[in-house]
Amino acid sequence: MIIRLSSALLLVGLLHTHAETTKWTDFRGPRGDGHVETSGPFPTSWSETENVSWKTPVPGRAWATPVVWGDEIWLSNATEDGKTMSVLCLDRESGKILHEEVVFTNEAVEELGNKVNGYGSCSPTIDEKNVYIHFGSYGTAAIDRKSRQAIWSRRDLPCRHYRGPGSSVVLYDELLILTMDGVDEQYLVALDRSTGKTVWKTERSTEWDDINPDGTIQAEGDRRKAFNTPLFVKVGDQTQMISSGAKATFAYDPATGKEIWHVRHPAQHTSSSRPVAWKDWVYINTGYGKPHLMQVKLDPEARGDITASHVGWDVFQRTAKRTSPIIVDGLLYMTTDEGIFSCLDAETGEVVYSERLRGHFSGSPIYADGNLYFCSEFGYNYLVQPGREFTIIAENKIGKDKYGPGMMASPVAVENELILRTTDAVYCIRD
Repeated sequence: MIIRLSSALLLVGLLHTHAETTKWTDFRGPRGDGHVETSGPFPTSWSETENVSWKTPVPGRAWATPVVWGDEIWLSNATEDGKTMSVLCLDRESGKILHEEVVFTNEAVEELGNKVNGYGSCSPTIDEKNVYIHFGSYGTAAIDRKSRQAIWSRRDLPCRHYRGPGSSVVLYDELLILTMDGVDEQYLVALDRSTGKTVWKTERSTEWDDINPDGTIQAEGDRRKAFNTPLFVKVGDQTQMISSGAKATFAYDPATGKEIWHVRHPAQHTSSSRPVAWKDWVYINTGYGKPHLMQVKLDPEARGDITASHVGWDVFQRTAKRTSPIIVDGLLYMTTDEGIFSCLDAETGEVVYSERLRGHFSGSPIYADGNLYFCSEFGYNYLVQPGREFTIIAENKIGKDKYGPGMMASPVAVENELILRTTDAVYCIRD
């Protein structure tokens, strides 16, 4: 039940005005690919006692990346047991909690079955009027930023996430688009951002190969789920929405939900890494089950199954299962969950180098002020200089012990500040 609650277009290559520098509308920023288009300068050195402007404790089990609009930082949260799901608004200058309210309560939730996910892992999105909070099938709500009241909510979009929800919501024109890839149902749905009413719903057209002779589904459908967030790209005169699911990645028309093309990767599932685009290619990380990184040609004429015709290269060594890659000046950077950091030539797929960073990684990197920022689950934060030689600019640590609290969320950069959400607090890092 709902308890009292006291148009950004995500296109790769979109240029932003100075006013846009105080907005972080998505877990990978306004561009959706981790690139920060603001002057900075950003801090390069910090710790629990250095360059921390403020630290606000946020207890719970939620890894959602915060979003920022002006002086407001919004984030979703959930209790350890998932019975209570809430929203918080922090003052960006002081870290003071301006608003904290329960959005949904649940009599029962499904056990997570792992230590990686939580019940509040879906990052919100934000526009000039509202913040959109999403907890997968547990509920979605639009909250008026001025009155801080819910203007609509939905709890009627079924999906058995099985290991907790993880796909973040995105905005396109007047639509809020949700990705629901569960063990039982797999679909995308677009809601009118003003009313919450369904505008379109598209079922995945995945060809499943996990049905037993007696008609039951292998592993309870565990290989049908995914946690991916779509990316919008311009392909010719059309905007396409690239969305990875289990066993296949799809391009859709975001205005109608109509499928345009798909690429099969039938041995992989549980995709959570967001695609990235560069030139006329999109790069897809396929998820668990021997993860692959695939380069796929963005072709205005592509239709249907393009697996045999449009895959440029396919790399399956030292590839991440969860974290998203980032591309700077034709080089693609990524880290595996276990901390193997690799640089690839985005054109050819050639591995330029591979090194190891301390810690495990779930959050996705950003590129800001000439540096790459990678943040680990153990609290180690690395600044890496882009280029064909492995160069660490700085290694910083937050948290009081060797193994955390670290970061499952992705870093946020606005103006000259870094906003870092750890497993128990939100930090503002500022020189």
